[in-house]
Amino acid sequence: MLPRVREYCAAHPDIFHYEVEDVDQIGEAIRTIAMVSPRVVAINGGDGTVQAALTELHSGGHFGGSPPPVAVLPNGKTNLIALDLGAEGDPIKALQRVVELVQSGALEDHVIERQLISLDRDGARPVLGMFLGGAYLADIMLYCRHRIYPLGLPNGVSHFLAAVLGLFAMVFGLGGGRLPPKPQPMTVSLVRQGEFKGKFSLLIVTTLEKLLLSIRTSEAHGTNGNMKLLATETSVGALFRMLGATWRGTLGQKQLEGVHFQQGDEIRIEGERSNVILDGEIFEAKNGKPIILTSTQPVPFLRLAA
Repeated sequence: MLPRVREYCAAHPDIFHYEVEDVDQIGEAIRTIAMVSPRVVAINGGDGTVQAALTELHSGGHFGGSPPPVAVLPNGKTNLIALDLGAEGDPIKALQRVVELVQSGALEDHVIERQLISLDRDGARPVLGMFLGGAYLADIMLYCRHRIYPLGLPNGVSHFLAAVLGLFAMVFGLGGGRLPPKPQPMTVSLVRQGEFKGKFSLLIVTTLEKLLLSIRTSEAHGTNGNMKLLATETSVGALFRMLGATWRGTLGQKQLEGVHFQQGDEIRIEGERSNVILDGEIFEAKNGKPIILTSTQPVPFLRLAA
């Protein structure tokens, strides 16, 4: 896509285009972009690129505490954030849509607010994102990244294959070798709502409205913004009860055995060696060193859908 992006940007001098080759260069990129006082910052990459850019935009102080709205182009291996903001298909067409909104004066009508997830890294600067996957889901995501992507298959085929192999391993109690590892026990705590322990096939924390399996999180509890938590225990019955409620559009409306659907402002995740992935970046929860998630103040994004 990069040659087409370069060509489009060269033909539109109002676009300030900054390329990075490594995530470590994003801080300097955002600092430089801030010098031109942009109306919109458009990010062309996957969820990991977006996560790093959001962290720098809202923690780096480059915009004096008032960064411009962010548009996310549909690109990269995964981009749930772009999907949630109405950007699908060709990244060039999404970029054209951004330019149209700015030039038509309709920009403010398409600005929406989302809270971000702030992940505390044991005293380091918090990392900001919008989608966290953990438990067996994170194991399958890492398995797909390290074992399936190198096969060179299309993204959709890779994700489907990883999901099928993960489900097969869970149903038959297998793990390791050529299959994803077995789920590990973990503890998830919500301030005021208590805690639950066990092995989970699915652990999702998000501020997005739309995520995996077309689950919509805003309607279940009637509010937007706070972090939503979905955790499904490793039994096949619990997984299919969750999928059935998702298909019927009733997830979160009533209690389901083995399915936890909660909402909160602070979430703690702890386990012996439990991986979580925040928008593409891997973190590990350990006993005595829990991962602490809190929600930020609302920040502006650009919704590209009509």
